[in-house]
Amino acid sequence: MTGQFITFEGIDGSGKTTISQEVYIRLQKKNRDIILTREPTDTWRGSMIAKAIEENCNPLTIALTFMADRSEHVIQIRKWLEKKSVVLCDRYMDSTFAYQTAQLSPYMKNPLEWLQTIHHLFYLEPDITFLFIIEPQKALQRIKRKRSTFEKKDFLERVQKNYVALAKNDKRFIILDASLSIEELTKKCIDKISHIQ
Repeated sequence: MTGQFITFEGIDGSGKTTISQEVYIRLQKKNRDIILTREPTDTWRGSMIAKAIEENCNPLTIALTFMADRSEHVIQIRKWLEKKSVVLCDRYMDSTFAYQTAQLSPYMKNPLEWLQTIHHLFYLEPDITFLFIIEPQKALQRIKRKRSTFEKKDFLERVQKNYVALAKNDKRFIILDASLSIEELTKKCIDKISHIQ
């Protein structure tokens, strides 16, 4: 028996980071063996991604740095799952599929197919993926820090459409209205996680 792998996805400003942290805190109080991780990771590989974005590298370089980070991250996630931990991950491969498909579409014919093909080499499917849906303009209003090059309304609209298309064909996705309160969203996530125990 292995643990549970839960991912939190959505456009920037959707609240997924806040909710993943709340779920982590509350499950910890229930004495669960729980891990909260994120992508990009807190490693030199994650720093490499931040640098690539900051320097406005070409979309292919950015996509490949995300995948390099993930291929190592998956090794660690598997170790946690083997110890029967509940692993919560703030962003995972679906972020790459949604964001980098939007970025790469002007440069190649079928970027999603290309990205998915590469991921088959180190694929680890989540048990549940919570997808937070919100109107992009409202999401941008929530962002108080300096915005990245990804955080523009028209781009986030395309990213969110990509997310919805991914969710349409995969039962592991649970779509949540990100305009609900933190309390409501946290409860919905914990209830769903409890059902797969």
